[in-house]
Amino acid sequence: MTRHKLSGGILLAVAVLAATASTAPAQSGMLVDQTYSSPAQATERIPIPTGDPGTHGVVTGIEFLILTNNRPIGNQIVAFRGLIDSQGTITGLPGTYIGSGVPALKTDDLGRTGYMPGYRLTLGYKFDDGSFVYGKVTSNLAKSYNASATLAAPFFRSRADLADTFLVAGVFNFPPEFGGAQLNTVLDDTNRNGVLDAGEGTLTYGIWNGASVMNITFKQWFNEFEVGGRLPLFQTEYSRIYGLAGGRFDWFMERFTWRTQEYDINGNAGPRQEAIYKNTLSQRMYGPFVGCGHEVYLGKRFAASLDVTAAGLLNVVKERAKYELGDQSSSGKRSVNDFTVVPSFTGNFNLDWYPIQGVQVRCGYNAWTFFNTKSMDDPIGFNFGAIDPVYRTQAYRIVHGVNVGLAMFF
Repeated sequence: MTRHKLSGGILLAVAVLAATASTAPAQSGMLVDQTYSSPAQATERIPIPTGDPGTHGVVTGIEFLILTNNRPIGNQIVAFRGLIDSQGTITGLPGTYIGSGVPALKTDDLGRTGYMPGYRLTLGYKFDDGSFVYGKVTSNLAKSYNASATLAAPFFRSRADLADTFLVAGVFNFPPEFGGAQLNTVLDDTNRNGVLDAGEGTLTYGIWNGASVMNITFKQWFNEFEVGGRLPLFQTEYSRIYGLAGGRFDWFMERFTWRTQEYDINGNAGPRQEAIYKNTLSQRMYGPFVGCGHEVYLGKRFAASLDVTAAGLLNVVKERAKYELGDQSSSGKRSVNDFTVVPSFTGNFNLDWYPIQGVQVRCGYNAWTFFNTKSMDDPIGFNFGAIDPVYRTQAYRIVHGVNVGLAMFF
C-alpha cells in the first residue's frame, strides 16, 4: 500500500465517521463485492469494493469476448499440378506422371490466424461473509480458414497438352465407387463425340486424378464450463486477496475438410464425382482448478483485479478421419480414442467500474494456456484403406483476448 493511498484512506474514513455512524449494505458485481459508505449527503455514495459485505444475493453477468487461438495444423502438400496416366494408354507405362508436379494446394495456404467473437455468462450467489459460488460458460464462434485450387493455373501457364490445368493428389486404396468421371480428358474420348463408347474412358482413374477443383477448410472452436467458488483470505481497507477453487471443462473442437470435384469433358459434375475428406479432432478436458486473486480499489468508483488459476486436466482425445462420396453412398473411416494429461494456467486482468449500486461494468484481458494437447500435423491420410493422418503433441497452446461486460446484483 502506497503512502498516498494510505493517507487517502485515512481521510476518507474520518469523513465517513464524522458524517454518519452507520453504513449501507454491501453490493456485489460480477466477481467483486461492493460496500457503500453513507455520507450525510445522500446524493453521493462512494463504493469501496473491500471490507465485510453486509448482504447476500444473486449475481448475474454477461460479457462479450474477442478471442484468438493457435491454428494447430502443419504444412502438408494436398495436391499437385498435373495428372497420372493410370492405365498407361497415354505414355505406354501405367502410373506415369504427366505435368510439372508443382504443388497446387498446401495446408499452409489456409492463411493467418484471426480473432472471433464470443461470450461469457456468469450466474452465482454471494453470501454475507463475502464468499461466492458460481457457474460460468465461455464460448467463441467457430473460426474458419479456407484455401482453394482450380484448373486455372497461375498466369494460365501450362504445358502444350494443358496437363497443369488438372489437379492430382496421392489417394490410393480407394474402392471403384471413387473412380470418378470416365470421360475426364479428351484422350478418354477417342471417338471425339462426347459420349462414352466401348473401350473408352478411365485413363485418369480416380476422383483425385485429373480433378478440376479442390478446396480445404479448417474450423476451430473453444468452449469452457466452470463451476467454482471464491473465498476471502485477507483484506485491508483498499485491497483484498481471495482464493479460487472448483471444477473446469475445456473443449477444443477442430475440423479439417477437403473437397475434390472432378468434371467430365462436357463440363458436367455431380455428387458421384465429388470426394469429401474430413478429419475431426475433439479434445475434452476435465479437472479441478485452484488459484487466487487480488483486488485493489483505485478510487472514483474504479477497481482493478487479477485472477490466476492452475488446473490439471484429463484430456479425452477423439480422432475421426473419413472419406465419403458427395452423395454419401460410399465411405471409409478411422476412429481412435486417446487420453493425455494437460496442465493449464489461466490469467484474467480486469478493470471494474461501479456507476450505481448493484451494477458493475467490466473490461479486461483473458488468457488460457494449455500444455500437452494434440494437433493435426498432417491432417490428410492418403491411404483410403487405412486412413492414418499424423497427429503430434503440441507443447504449448494459448487462447487469449479481451472482454467487455455488465453484471448486476439482485
